[in-house]
Amino acid sequence: MKNRIKKLRARYDLTQEELAKKVGVRRETIVFLEQGKYNPSLKLAHDVAKVFHSRIEDVFIFEDQSSPDEYGCYEE
Repeated sequence: MKNRIKKLRARYDLTQEELAKKVGVRRETIVFLEQGKYNPSLKLAHDVAKVFHSRIEDVFIFEDQSSPDEYGCYEE
């Protein structure tokens, strides 16, 4: 999973430490998120998106090669 956290932090003039405090995690968690070494829980993804006044899917990019069917479902 990729993300736009670093770019959004710059736009909102937030340090990793400031973002971490706003979402209730350690700075290292933000570092790992930005590096793509950690996939956030749904709650953390929601909290991060909320800080940036964005939707989760605007912050986090899922790298799924498959396409949804006519009902929006993915094959397993």
